[in-house]
Amino acid sequence: MLYGRMGYLSALLFVNKHFGEEKISQNHIQQVCEAVMASGENLAQKRNFTAKSPLMYEWYQEYYVGAAHGLAGIYYYLLQPGLGVSQAKLHNMVKPSVDYICQLKFVSGNYPPCIGDNRDLLVHWCHGAPGVIYMLLQAYKVFGEQKYFSDALQCADVIWQWGLLKKGYGLCHGTAGNAYAFLALYNLTQDMKYLYRACKFAEWCLSYGQHGCRTPDTPFSLFEGMAGTIYFLADLLIPTKARFPAFEL
Repeated sequence: MLYGRMGYLSALLFVNKHFGEEKISQNHIQQVCEAVMASGENLAQKRNFTAKSPLMYEWYQEYYVGAAHGLAGIYYYLLQPGLGVSQAKLHNMVKPSVDYICQLKFVSGNYPPCIGDNRDLLVHWCHGAPGVIYMLLQAYKVFGEQKYFSDALQCADVIWQWGLLKKGYGLCHGTAGNAYAFLALYNLTQDMKYLYRACKFAEWCLSYGQHGCRTPDTPFSLFEGMAGTIYFLADLLIPTKARFPAFEL
């Protein structure tokens, strides 16, 4: 997502959505999407994943699971209607790959940062349940299977229990980024519990600098710093329109 083909596709869809017309041709978007699918299929075959997951992707020689660098972010976008992935490929390639991620779930309801990493430690948008939840919710919307929704609810409980982070208040690996998962669930279900949880995380963010959190490397940036926290707090003013910036459509 952050600096790969899928992040590029995200930017193209963002442009078309906000201009309200096809500034970027659908043909170009589909060409990039097909390159993503072909790359995932080739790596799955090369690394003997195909029987478990028809698609596979790596980053720095690791099979990352999360939204920022890994599989959950890629599959979230492949499930978007705007990419035009065929029904056959959705059901035969994307869905079993999503199901493989579901099998990696820890007993806690959280997810590993990488395939083969059995440490249940990270609850960030970039690594863990706060990023995987978007893939699960999109899979539920596309395939209508309750198991995806149930797993997403487990993610929300993990975030509520462990999602106030000493790493900071930002989006990528901070409290504001984790809170967006509650807003995604609220907008899908209209369950006030999730809006309440988002507001409680916002209260934590409003005490900026008072929790002994570390200072980000880029303290004013969108993904690590204060800009992302402010963006989240502003989104809470109209929660029905809240979207994780540069990620959710």
